[in-house]
Amino acid sequence: MTQTTLIKKASGEKEPFSQKKLEVSLKRVGTDKETIDKITDEINTWLQEGVTTRNIYKYAFRLLKKYKTGSAARYRLKKAIMELGPTGYPFEHFVGQLIKHYGFDIQVGVMVQGHCVQHEVDVVATGNGKQIFVECKFYNSQGKYANVRVPLYINSRVNDIIKKREAVPELSKLKFQGWVVTNTKFTSDAIDYGRCAGLHMVSWDYPRGHSLREMIEKEGFFPVTALTSLNKLQKQILMDEGIVLCSQIFKDPGVTGKLEMSPKKYKLLQEEVNALCNYQGHR
Repeated sequence: MTQTTLIKKASGEKEPFSQKKLEVSLKRVGTDKETIDKITDEINTWLQEGVTTRNIYKYAFRLLKKYKTGSAARYRLKKAIMELGPTGYPFEHFVGQLIKHYGFDIQVGVMVQGHCVQHEVDVVATGNGKQIFVECKFYNSQGKYANVRVPLYINSRVNDIIKKREAVPELSKLKFQGWVVTNTKFTSDAIDYGRCAGLHMVSWDYPRGHSLREMIEKEGFFPVTALTSLNKLQKQILMDEGIVLCSQIFKDPGVTGKLEMSPKKYKLLQEEVNALCNYQGHR
């Protein structure tokens, strides 16, 4: 039944349910075979024609949370990134911290003078002989893709900044590049234009091997919104304080001081943070 049951994707298209895809997604976040078998059995029993991929994900997450809390937090990563909103400002900080991890000094939300006009740049990162200008495109819905207008617009801004900076003697040894980072996906023509224009394009699943998802999982860079032991208000309090990464809590548990938590809840939080920050599945 499961291989012929049609389910609805976020785009509205229908496709046959694939148990294999579900198993792969569960295995990727470190779920053991016994738990995977339990979850897929329950999903197959529950599955109905026309159910959305979102509802399948939600049900699988509830089951995973029941069996494996650490795996549940990793499994809800895509949704967690969506929760770095609604303004997108926490997402900019998250991307900045991710780039900083690769050896760059970062500035978030800065005004940069171009040859013609000033530009507000989400992240300016300097290091490794390069300076990159990052535009973060945050969307609240998985069904929204960044189309070709996004890199077209960003490329013109980056070129204006580079033209100005190439004329500055003390910056002569730096190579400049524009980046576009989105939490969803790019359309195919957006990718084609970005590559042709020399922009570095990063989306949830692109480029292969170095996508946003793969970088997060490989480096253990999970956002605080992934934590199942915190409620929405508690997550927002942390983000308002500039705490966007679980690793920030791991390194300094004191940053949770403003959260009103019982000793039991605090213990659950620490266990979950430790499980995420010690995750070695992709290292």
